[in-house]
Amino acid sequence: MRPNTSDRPPLLRGRLRTLLLSGVTALALVCGLLLAWPDRAGAAADPLISRGRPATASSTETSSLGAKNAFDGDPATRWASTEGKDPQWIRVDLGPGATVSRVRLTWEAAYAKAYRVELSTDGAAWTPLATEAAGNGGVDDWTGLSGKGRYLRVQGTARGTSYGYSLFEAEVYGTVEGGPPPGGAFTVVAAGDIAAQCTSSDSGCAHPRTAALARQIDPKFYLTMGDNQYDDARLSDFRAYYDKSWGAFKAKTRPVPGNHETYDPAGPLAGYKSYFGSIAFPQGKSWYSYDEGNWHFIALDSNSFDQAAQIDWLKADLAANAKRCVAAYWHHPLFSSGGHGNDPVSKPVWKILYAAKADLVLGGHDHHYERFAPQDPEGRATADGIVEIVGGMGGAEPYPIEEIQPNSQKRISGPYGVVKLDFTDSGYGWTYVATDGQVKDISPKYSCH
Repeated sequence: MRPNTSDRPPLLRGRLRTLLLSGVTALALVCGLLLAWPDRAGAAADPLISRGRPATASSTETSSLGAKNAFDGDPATRWASTEGKDPQWIRVDLGPGATVSRVRLTWEAAYAKAYRVELSTDGAAWTPLATEAAGNGGVDDWTGLSGKGRYLRVQGTARGTSYGYSLFEAEVYGTVEGGPPPGGAFTVVAAGDIAAQCTSSDSGCAHPRTAALARQIDPKFYLTMGDNQYDDARLSDFRAYYDKSWGAFKAKTRPVPGNHETYDPAGPLAGYKSYFGSIAFPQGKSWYSYDEGNWHFIALDSNSFDQAAQIDWLKADLAANAKRCVAAYWHHPLFSSGGHGNDPVSKPVWKILYAAKADLVLGGHDHHYERFAPQDPEGRATADGIVEIVGGMGGAEPYPIEEIQPNSQKRISGPYGVVKLDFTDSGYGWTYVATDGQVKDISPKYSCH
């Protein structure tokens, strides 16, 4: 891997090329620029429509050099492809009904000698919008363009260096008439620490009540944040207790394991895997990811955060993500004001998610509800931080609040309930609903990073 050369001043070129000119040639260029000025002014009037849009690429050099970096408005971040291979591409989803009038590409030292700017309505058939055959890096500013399509792609066909392709920014200007990409709003119900060894015949049994509430809300799907079944998470216990309550919507559940799932005498996660099967292991591991609308969800096994396989998978998964918004969930929360307190096992994962500009993290383990203001992995409040929810009130005996952590905004211990999350294509919010149907907390509304 080579050093970043972001301190190199970019060269303005593309439709306007830097040339060594003199005399009549220079005068001709000046006249040409003056004649072209109305076209450039008109293009500049169109808004930037690519900032923060879902992006993907044919490859990435490392997990920190993902496609989204080229559309984040930060000149210090960049996308970089795998080195030494042609062709390579990067694309952005502008939303349906997009009309493109200008594309401005700011190359890193690894530039494209030859490339095409293309548009597509379906991501399959592509129409050239601009073509470069003798690129020299710097800034390519393509103006006076006219094309319609949902997806815009920069397709590199010949590298200008022995490295790969790398863009600091790819800015697309124009208009979007059709609104955000399909997906729209959807609701998710989340809870952790669920099935104690009791049933609805026991008046003190809580998990049948949280299940009834969750089912009444009827979300798109359900998240569980571990310790789904107590005490040892044996298959027989899953069948006797969890299955009688939350098992009613098992097919719509996206679970992760907690520490109690590792206590099974038949082996760690044995009962959990036998009960949930491919629902909990859709990609062959106890961690997995999936998309819904404009969101990318990452389900992790915090019992195995010391395993390189899961960490490497997470980095690759984030690098390949094309969705604007990211939520992750697992059992052991990094921040908690409950009896277990902060769990440092989650800090390395937080760092990876924070670097990828993830939006939301959910956990359980402590048997209370809590929400935190956006913060970084060191617990410092910051607007670009991750919001964390502790939602361990699914049915296990409540834990008291012990030591209130910085940035903790709300804490509830006692009333069992679920977290009702409302997602849109660009943001989210939630309520904590108790089993009596009362809303106990309403979160702020957040926009995705």
